[in-house]
Amino acid sequence: MNLDLSGKRALVCGASQGLGEACARQLAQQGAEVIVLARTAEKLDRVRQNLPAEQGQTHGYIAVDASDTPALAAAVRAELENGPLHIWVNNTGGPAPGPASAAAPEAYANAFGQHLIAAQTLLQLLLPGMRAAGYGRILNVLSTSVKAPIPNLGVSNSIRAAMANWAKTLAGELAVDGITVNNVLPGLTQTARLDSLMAHIADTSGRSVEQVAEGMRAGIPVRRFGEPEEFANAVGFLASPAAAFINGINLPVDGGSTGSL
Repeated sequence: MNLDLSGKRALVCGASQGLGEACARQLAQQGAEVIVLARTAEKLDRVRQNLPAEQGQTHGYIAVDASDTPALAAAVRAELENGPLHIWVNNTGGPAPGPASAAAPEAYANAFGQHLIAAQTLLQLLLPGMRAAGYGRILNVLSTSVKAPIPNLGVSNSIRAAMANWAKTLAGELAVDGITVNNVLPGLTQTARLDSLMAHIADTSGRSVEQVAEGMRAGIPVRRFGEPEEFANAVGFLASPAAAFINGINLPVDGGSTGSL
């Protein structure tokens, strides 16, 4: 099985911690030159310095607020002067929780801009290089809510569904150019975001953090949280030449907790 990404360049968004950092490490282990993107230069530089470089890769970083679309476009355009980016891990933090009926209209508009408009902006910058190389892997880190909406995540459920259908449409359009588009759907994974979520639930429910965690684990068939590296394994495979015939899918990495196929 060919998992080798030597000679490929990858852009990993939201890579200063958690799932994004794990994906950056996995792609570097497979031989890719990795550019990590997030808001904080200090965190990104730490991630960059710790990425594997056994094949002599030179990794880099882009410190930019992805919600500032013009700044994002300018920063990525500058990076493309160093060469095309063949792999794009499109990882963006989710909107704030709350019921769909209570969300302000502006919350939906802001989420649409932060996710879909920013993604479309990056897509149009990255496509020429992918097409010229005859190789592209677009991997959207979404949510299992695209298969079954998650209670109290009204805005997130809505925008993730829009992103999933955007990706499925692109999968049909771009495959002829050697570019695949897939969505990877994380379940409950041991990250700082999950820690924050459990602390919030504990504070508002009168339970301890461990009681909250125990209840969450009980809803996962494997009875544990995922590790970021397990999610990154799936991303690394889909980014590789071995996955060339896998296109337009939603892949849950959730220990079997999603209640649909």
